[in-house]
Amino acid sequence: MSEELAEMDFQRFWRRLQQLGLNAYESRSYLVLLGHPRFKALELAARAHVPRQKIYEVLDSLVEKGFAQVVQEKTKLFSAVEPSLAIPGYLARKRQTLEQELMDNSRAGGGLIEDLKSLYSEGQGGRGTLDFLRIVTEPAQTAAEYRRMLAEVRQEYLEFSRPPYAVDPLDEKLVKQAGSNGVACRLLLEASSLDEEHRQRLADYITAGVRVRVADSLPMKLALFDGEHGMIALLDPVITRPAWTSVVFHHEGMGEAMKALFNEHWQRGTDL
Repeated sequence: MSEELAEMDFQRFWRRLQQLGLNAYESRSYLVLLGHPRFKALELAARAHVPRQKIYEVLDSLVEKGFAQVVQEKTKLFSAVEPSLAIPGYLARKRQTLEQELMDNSRAGGGLIEDLKSLYSEGQGGRGTLDFLRIVTEPAQTAAEYRRMLAEVRQEYLEFSRPPYAVDPLDEKLVKQAGSNGVACRLLLEASSLDEEHRQRLADYITAGVRVRVADSLPMKLALFDGEHGMIALLDPVITRPAWTSVVFHHEGMGEAMKALFNEHWQRGTDL
């Protein structure tokens, strides 16, 4: 290792390259290459403390990832690619790979949902007397449940809206779409959560047929669909960071009670 590299704290750079996605041997080899114009493979193995039987695999990987290049094919000399080219190029390819993987997983997951639905229904058949209630604590699952029910609403949608949000209703085109499709939508928002940007965006919702009112405070988060199913979210009183525990319900009596609670607060609210 060069004295210059030692002065720049080799260990620190070595760890940061691993955080980027290189393994320990690749990180060490690239740092050694940076301090010299070119190396033969076995010379690099000795300098970077990489096992001789591993060095060709390491160099092939560095070339593939864009951190090293072959400068003389005959004797296979290797040199480092300039960091300002190597790192952005590597991250761009990594991003593309991850996006493609996520897209493939999304397609596979969509098909798997339908295939497993019937199995889930059969498996939950003997769950007992609380089949109509389900607790959801993970925000992403809460958001997915909310969007699914909102997409299926046919007659009426009511919501107590207050932060923190798993899904901000003003970010959801589905609410405005439901209003445009003739669904009776009413949003009751907590006054403290409204800023000028929210007020301007609410004008579009009112135009689409969504009724909006503002309340000084709301007891909970509530989304009620067609008067018989929905979710309520209660602020966790134990932890200091605001977090919600959601209860998803499919029960006509529960829906009736939640609608009565909504109407009581709606009457006390004021038009935007």
